[in-house]
Amino acid sequence: MAAEKLRDLSQPIDVALLDATVAAFYGTGSKDERTAADHILRDLQNNPDMWLQVVHILSNTQSLNTKFFSLQVLEGVIKYRWNVLPVEQRDGMKNYISDVIVKLSSNESSFRQERLYVNKLNIILVQILKHEWPARWRSFIPDLVAAAKTSETICENCMAILKLLSEEVFDFSRGEMTQQKIKELKQSLNSEFQLIHELCLYVLSASQRTELIRATLATLHAFLSWIPLGYIFESPLLETLLKFFPVPSYRNLTLQCLTEVAALNFGDFYNLQYVKMYNIFIVQLQTVLPTTTNIPDAYTNGSTEEQAFIQNLAMFFTSFYKFHIRVLESTQENTAALLMGLEYLLSISYVDDTEVFKVCLDYWNSLVLELFEANHSLDNPAATANMMGLQMPMLPGMIDGLGSKLLQRRQLYAGPMSKLRLLMISRMAKPEEVIIVEDENGNIVRETLKDNDVLVQYKIMRETLIYLSHLDHDDTEKQMLKKLSKQLNGEDWTWNNLNTLCWAIGSISGSMMEDQENRFLVMVIRDLLNLCEITKGKDNKAVIASNIMYVVGQYPRFLRAHWKFLKTVVNKLFEFMHETHPGVQDMACDTFLKIVQKCKRKFVIVQVGESEPFVSELLTTLPTTIADLEPHQIHTFYESVGCMIQAESEASKREEYLQRLMLLPNQARYLYRKRNDKWTEIIGHARGSVDFLKDQDVIRTVLNILQTNTSAATALGTHFLSQITLIFLDMLNVYKMYSELISSSIAEGGPYASKTSYVKLLRSVKRETLKLIETFLDKAEDQPQIGKQFVPPMMDPVLGDYARNLPDARESEVLSLFATIINKYKTAMIDDVPRIFEAVFQCTLEMITKNFEDYPEHRLKFFSLLRAIATHCFRALILLSPEQIKLVMDSVMWAFRHTERNIAETGLNLLLEMLKNFENSEFCNQFFRSYFVLIVQEIFAVLTDTFHKPGFKLHVLVLQHLFCLVESGSLTEPLWDASTISYPYPNNGIFVREYTIKLLCGSFPNISASEVTRFVNGLFESRADLSTFKNHIRDFLVQSKEFSTQDNKDLYAEEAAAQKERERQRMLSIPGLIAPNEIIQDEMLDS
Repeated sequence: MAAEKLRDLSQPIDVALLDATVAAFYGTGSKDERTAADHILRDLQNNPDMWLQVVHILSNTQSLNTKFFSLQVLEGVIKYRWNVLPVEQRDGMKNYISDVIVKLSSNESSFRQERLYVNKLNIILVQILKHEWPARWRSFIPDLVAAAKTSETICENCMAILKLLSEEVFDFSRGEMTQQKIKELKQSLNSEFQLIHELCLYVLSASQRTELIRATLATLHAFLSWIPLGYIFESPLLETLLKFFPVPSYRNLTLQCLTEVAALNFGDFYNLQYVKMYNIFIVQLQTVLPTTTNIPDAYTNGSTEEQAFIQNLAMFFTSFYKFHIRVLESTQENTAALLMGLEYLLSISYVDDTEVFKVCLDYWNSLVLELFEANHSLDNPAATANMMGLQMPMLPGMIDGLGSKLLQRRQLYAGPMSKLRLLMISRMAKPEEVIIVEDENGNIVRETLKDNDVLVQYKIMRETLIYLSHLDHDDTEKQMLKKLSKQLNGEDWTWNNLNTLCWAIGSISGSMMEDQENRFLVMVIRDLLNLCEITKGKDNKAVIASNIMYVVGQYPRFLRAHWKFLKTVVNKLFEFMHETHPGVQDMACDTFLKIVQKCKRKFVIVQVGESEPFVSELLTTLPTTIADLEPHQIHTFYESVGCMIQAESEASKREEYLQRLMLLPNQARYLYRKRNDKWTEIIGHARGSVDFLKDQDVIRTVLNILQTNTSAATALGTHFLSQITLIFLDMLNVYKMYSELISSSIAEGGPYASKTSYVKLLRSVKRETLKLIETFLDKAEDQPQIGKQFVPPMMDPVLGDYARNLPDARESEVLSLFATIINKYKTAMIDDVPRIFEAVFQCTLEMITKNFEDYPEHRLKFFSLLRAIATHCFRALILLSPEQIKLVMDSVMWAFRHTERNIAETGLNLLLEMLKNFENSEFCNQFFRSYFVLIVQEIFAVLTDTFHKPGFKLHVLVLQHLFCLVESGSLTEPLWDASTISYPYPNNGIFVREYTIKLLCGSFPNISASEVTRFVNGLFESRADLSTFKNHIRDFLVQSKEFSTQDNKDLYAEEAAAQKERERQRMLSIPGLIAPNEIIQDEMLDS
């Protein structure tokens, strides 16, 4: 192929041939030609000398794709190698790019034709600026402004360059440049902004050219968030912007600029200017968008530009109010303008567009939080003083003064807040618990996929409505009951209206005082039950049933206090369990479980007017209640009843209830209706003829019996002991027999046999057996005799079976079962570790280390088991042979190299455990002599390869641990191998420094040796301060070419998690903000 000539870069490249190759790659050639072109272009891109041909190519080609290819090559060099190029090469490229940009943008026709090319050249220029400016190109801003004044098209392009520069420095710099570089560029832009400011004002006052004015407004928009405030408020800029606002072609860009100004928040100095700006804006807005306009309709029928205007208007109002709403509360004139703006925003909030609604919702949430906190502090004078910034003790008169101000403020917002309540109730998002939905064809169906965006929206709306409820419980109650009465009389009846109303009612659970909540709920539940009786039609009933179940599930406090309501509700749920409409039975079973978990004590005591506890009555009618349920629904039901029984404190009654509950599964009549075998009969038949257990119906029956037992064990924990004792040994025999059947099927049928439905069914029984044992042992209280009773009999049937089986027949649940056992019984298992190790270690490693994909279930569970051993039975690990220890360490390193996040994190946590344990053992020197250097090497490999960013926090902890250890003096023997390294290092610390510098210099040729040395020395100096240590590593990663072009948010994940926990603690302090059914309660609350 002629294109092969292109690889020779010792002479100027053949541009026509390169054009043809690029054209072939972009699809004009055959598939083979495209592949060949791809290989050549990749090789050229990777050739370090290719960039020297860029000027030659750009000067001689007319192909846009070829120009882009050569600029891509150049961009790579600028990003990763610019600072090591000779000065004359850097200056040459800088001047060439600048000249081409000026040449193309000085002519109107070439500027329009070559727009894409010019945009790419602008990006290249900004990439160069990030290295050269300000230190090596001090005259850049003056040069640019001077060029802009020579022609309107050059000026338009200069605006584009300035906008790009601002975005690069202020918006996209985190994770792409070091903190020091960002600071330097920001200072330079600030100090030279006067020239840019003058240019922008000059253009806006003198130019008549639409494109140039739009480009200038777009550039201003990028700059306004950070420029010194004097340039905005002490110049004609705001006045000029407000003049452009009514002009249709500039309206959106001007509004975006005004929004940036509105979002600035630097104290009260410019309050008067803000008030003036807002008042002029509101007057102009009434001309552009009269107050009588139906904004939701206007949005639906509007053009793209008009829709963008509504969205920008929402952004303006929310930004202004977020930071400056207080300055509008001062005079009557200002408050009138404020209330008009809030009316606009309320109207925009009804627009049927998710993004617009999100903008409004975020602001409403912050406003009601602020009003709530002020209102909250009225009852707490100290908090009020603190809020007003007063540090001194407060006198009663002062409190009254502050209180009246807060009350006035509350009255000011009472009207908008009442309208906001109606908005929240009318647009309430769907909560997670509701699984009965309307599809796009208007049918009521069971939801199959959760919409995460809706769940996030629900969370914010729920929080907002709770604050609104706290501000005025009576108005909240009145609006909800009024809407509910309109549902009952049919005036406002639609599925959507009832849904949003009930979701809103459920969402404010816990926010009212108990008496008011009780009164409110009695009316709500009564009305909903009436609605269910009087409404006809299966779909209508399903919607009402879904809403009843959601509402009652949200109010456990009310149900605990009102036994009659609780009983009525539970009986209604039992009614819904016979309703075959999609989703109703599932939701009834889920709601039943949720209610029982919060009210379980109520079901095991004899209530006033009753002759026996509800649980006893329920167990009598159990077969009828669950007659129409599917197996998975029965399992949920059994978990619910198990919760009730677990609440019974008298052991004899508990045992009686458990026997009555397990009567059905032990008889197996309901679980697989074709058969009528008891569990004991199945086992009896199996003893007579093993073939009986091979029947698929029997296998399904056995599986369902085990699943039902697991559900009951989940709820009962230790109290499940008598039932599991009854079936345990027989269950192990079935396990052993099915295991042999699986192995013989796979041996005869080959690997495909494991995919047959028969083998899958057999394996399901094995898995469920293991799950049942694991669930029981995990939930049971830590009683050594339970471990002694159940662990030894499992050694051969479970562990031995795992070792003997073919890889495809090994159940990963064996690994998690023994991890649970070790986590539960800790050092008591130390003598069994060698047996466990022998049975699972080697054979599992062989399965999972061939690649990163096979046996995904085994991977995580294997490392979880290993971590349990390292944490609780470390002495057993120390006693392994050196070969076995090496196997363990290899597997740990293999784990944290894994790209599956859970496995990598488990591996890193395991490594940290082992480092700490070995450091405190007598084998400290021996272990670290063998593995210290290797661990450093492997951790730096995953830390710098970009595939393992989520593990950043743990990588840092491992390195910090190692560097602290080596400087602590705990290691008394040299870490280097004296037979291969002749130089005698003074101590281990100096050896590790030099080794790390050499390692990183070899891995990052684009970073100079002095920078690497500075980095490594910095690590040792900051080792005692985790935060500094972490930031030091972040900066180095950003400097390395691998990280500079990527999304680096995972490097900041730890800070995000800490913020999340602080937020949860705040929410716990406000009644209702965390739903009552999400709070883990003490048993005492359920009395």
